[in-house]
Amino acid sequence: MYKAILLPVDLDHESSWVKALPVAVKMAEAFGAQLHVVTVVQDIRTSIVSQYFPSDFEEKAVRKAADTLNALVRDKIPNRKVKEHVVVGRVFRAIMTCADENGCDLIVMASHRPEMTDYLIGPTAENVTRHTDKSVLVVRD
Repeated sequence: MYKAILLPVDLDHESSWVKALPVAVKMAEAFGAQLHVVTVVQDIRTSIVSQYFPSDFEEKAVRKAADTLNALVRDKIPNRKVKEHVVVGRVFRAIMTCADENGCDLIVMASHRPEMTDYLIGPTAENVTRHTDKSVLVVRD
């Protein structure tokens, strides 16, 4: 049924993957699907605060994210071939772009109980669910 499954993770928040990761792995195994894991480095290039960061900030952030993502995949999904992706951009848009570019037909992601900031700017899972044409499985906290 599914050929490629995307699992977005926030490397700074274990809650973004601790429950969703086992679900994504089981779904990939059940359908014989390729598992993709993505993390997003927030794009600061066009924001006003970018002038306060060193010119190589993004490059270092991407490298650090790639190393951390690789360690997470190696430790938590040791016996499965996983494609890892580190992308730069606005989080929910970057997740959707990664899914499109890699032919993912299912996005498995965690969600949490809404906080006040979520009502003001919207949680990532809600934005992905609302704007993607892919199937989305939201694993609740």
